[in-house]
Order: sequence, then structure tokens, then C-alpha cells
Amino acid sequence: MTNKECCNKECCRIDAVVSVDAKGQIVLPKDLREKANIKPNDKLAIINFEKNNQVCCIIMVKVDALEDTVKNMLGPVFKNIFQPEVEKQ
Repeated sequence: MTNKECCNKECCRIDAVVSVDAKGQIVLPKDLREKANIKPNDKLAIINFEKNNQVCCIIMVKVDALEDTVKNMLGPVFKNIFQPEVEKQ
């Protein structure tokens, strides 16, 4: 990704390099978990981006943050869809 494609220079940086073990597991470094306020049993959503049918980027988002984002984005849409016609006027 070029700097022009990134939203800004401060948002995207490498905080850690991790290894995948034989079971396919990774360990997030303690300082990164503390910085992101990730606690034991927190749920993370894994989001991948593909380019030319290959995964080029993997992002982890705390499910709590993802739920709020989805509610804020889709809540008004669903409210308009399910609101009776009489109430919309």
C-alpha cells in the first residue's frame, strides 16, 4: 500500500511481528494488548481483504467496537425499512 492509499501516516504502522505456531495460533504482545485494552476472553473479529483472489491484508477488530459501528451504520437503515408507512410521513 502506498502512502497515498493510506488514510494518513499515523493510522497505519507495524506495532508487532508475530509468528504462527504449529496449531495456527498467534500471541499478541502484552504491550499491544494493553494499548488496545484487549482482555482475556475478549472477542476479535478477523477481517480480510483480497486482491487478485489472494488475501493481502488481515485486520482484527474488537467485536464490541464492531457491534457499535454496525449498529450506528445499519440501525437507521433498518429503522426506515421496518417503520410503518404512516410513521414515516
